[in-house]
Formats: sequence, C-alpha cells, structure tokens
Amino acid sequence: MTQRTESTDAGPSGGFLAEIKDAVTVRAALLVLGVLALQLAFITSYIGAFHQPKPSEIPIAVAAPVEQLTERTVKQLDGLPGKPLDATAVQNRATAVEQIENRDVDGALIVNPAGTTDELLVASGAGASLSQALAEVVGIVEKAQGRTLKITDVAPADKGDARGLSSFYLVIGWCVGGYLCAAILAISAGARPANSARAIIRLGALLLYSIAAGLLGTLIAGPVLDALPGSIMVLWGLGTLVVFAVGAITLAFQGLAGVVGIGLAILLVVVLGNPSAGGAYPYPLLPPFWSAIGPALPPGAGTYAARSISYFKGNGAGGPMLVLAGWAVLGSAVTLACAAFRRGRPGAAVGSGLPGDSLSVPRFAGEGTEG
Repeated sequence: MTQRTESTDAGPSGGFLAEIKDAVTVRAALLVLGVLALQLAFITSYIGAFHQPKPSEIPIAVAAPVEQLTERTVKQLDGLPGKPLDATAVQNRATAVEQIENRDVDGALIVNPAGTTDELLVASGAGASLSQALAEVVGIVEKAQGRTLKITDVAPADKGDARGLSSFYLVIGWCVGGYLCAAILAISAGARPANSARAIIRLGALLLYSIAAGLLGTLIAGPVLDALPGSIMVLWGLGTLVVFAVGAITLAFQGLAGVVGIGLAILLVVVLGNPSAGGAYPYPLLPPFWSAIGPALPPGAGTYAARSISYFKGNGAGGPMLVLAGWAVLGSAVTLACAAFRRGRPGAAVGSGLPGDSLSVPRFAGEGTEG
C-alpha cells in the first residue's frame, strides 16, 4: 500500500491577491503609470498644437513705388485684429524676394498703385499651410479695398514634396532612429553604462549608426523617392547630426534615470518636439507655447534646417544646426559624466528582472550556492 504525499513544488499559495502582487511588481506598476502619463501627454500635446491653427505675426515684407503708400500699407497690415501679420517695409520687389530667400520673411506684398491687382510673394517650400494662411489673410484685406491678388511662389515645394512635408517626415524618421538606437543599447547591456570606456563605446556606436542613418534617409528622400531636393552631402550631414543629437540625449537620460530615461527622451523629442517642429503647421500658425519651444528642440531645428537646405540654398540653417550641435555635445557630456560618477558599477539590462543596477543581486535563486 502506498502512502499519499502532497507536492510542495509550487510553494505556499497566498491566493489570487498574492499572485497579482507577484505578477505585477511595484516597479512595474509605477512604470505602467508612467506610460499612461506619457500617452496622455502625447494626446494633449498633438491635439493642443494642431486643433486650431491660427496665424500670428507672420513676417511679411511690403513694397510699393511710393514710400507713403508702403508705410500706410505696413500700418494697415500690422493693425489687423489678432495681429496675424508682422509687416516690414522694403525698397522694391527684388529686395522682398531676397528677404524671402534668406528666410527673413515668409512672404511679401508688392503694391501696384497703377492698377487694381497687387502681387503676393509666397514660399511653399517653407510649408504649404503657411503660404495658404498668408494668401487668405492678405486676400481678405485686398477684397475689402476692392482689389485683387496675384500669387507668385518664389520658393515652391518640389512636385514630389506634397505640401512641403517631406523634410518634416525625414527629420522625424531620423529622430525615431536616434532614440531607438540608444534604447537598444540600454536593453542589450544595461541602461547605465558601467564605466567611461563603455560610455565612449556606446557613443561611438551611435555615431556610426548616425552616419549610416543620415545617408540612407537622405538617399530615400532624394534620389529614390524624388521627394526632397537639395545637396545630398549637406542633408547627409544634417541627418547625422539629428540622429546623433537625439541618441546622445537618450543616452544621457538613461545615464541619469536608467530605463526611465527612455521615457524622458520620448517626452522631450516626441511629445514636446514633434508637434512644435513646424511640420504640418509652421511656427507662425502654432499656439504661443509650441512656437516658442519648437526652434530649441531637435525635431524643430532639424525640420527648419532641412527646408532651408532644400529650398533656400541653406539660408537660415546655421542657427538650427548650432541647436542640434548643442544637444549632441550636452548629451555626450552628460553620458560620460554619469558613467564616470558610477565608477565601474555596471547597470542591469532592461528586462532582466533585477530591481536595481547592482550585480550583487543574484539572477537565479540557486546562483552562487552550488556545492
């Protein structure tokens, strides 16, 4: 006769509540709440930036044969309700075209006192929605005076660049590659680099990736799809800088906050950076907060520079390139500083299950107890 025995392999059971606590740790719950907050911020930022585009102080030049007429027109445009335009007097049409090409203004009104038709110069390469907004606002003013408007596009978007958005999507793709590359480095070998040497290696790997991503993105947008004109070499350099800057920021956040740093990078680049980049709606059409932060963030700086390179002979690209370089230097410096501060303490790989960054925590229950 055999005696019945009970198996205790599964260990003591504490009921369903205990199973929940074991399946979803406090750390996991906090991370999920963080994801929820990031998701809500994403929804709020995109809808907040795009739900009601409104022109605000769009820079526009005004030229007329008579100085008094020019001054009167400038005053009239500046005095429109809500201040949709910011008018500046220029000497003649040639000067107005030059200012548009230099990206000093977004359009120009050429007044013809000898007739009833004036000319509005626009640049759809800077964004079709901006050109349309200018035409709409100035058209209302002209119609109220019994005049008509002829529109001339002096910097038109390429035929393969629908609404001038290709540069925006190209830069967004580069940004995505930058923070995903940095995140993968964290997933494979720990969010925080163990020492300065490993931090340098990560930055070196990121640089190589940035060079490849910059070139391939440029080739796809240019020769392959024929969507974006401009110098391949210059756009390649911009792409390399965008990818490296975003990746370096992500590595820096990871050095400061571990895996949470990936979320912080997404908050900065995606939640705040993308809607304020001036892609679908350039800066003068965005709400004040978004138009203020856009030029200082990588997506906005990259988009403005890409449009400048493609349609304005590189004019106006210097400032945005400096912004991107600043982010790249800052991200690299913080990454190296965090690694040096850790003094050889390696970080746990993301998803390893370790509660902290210390290797002193055994990975398996029986590890180090054999024999």
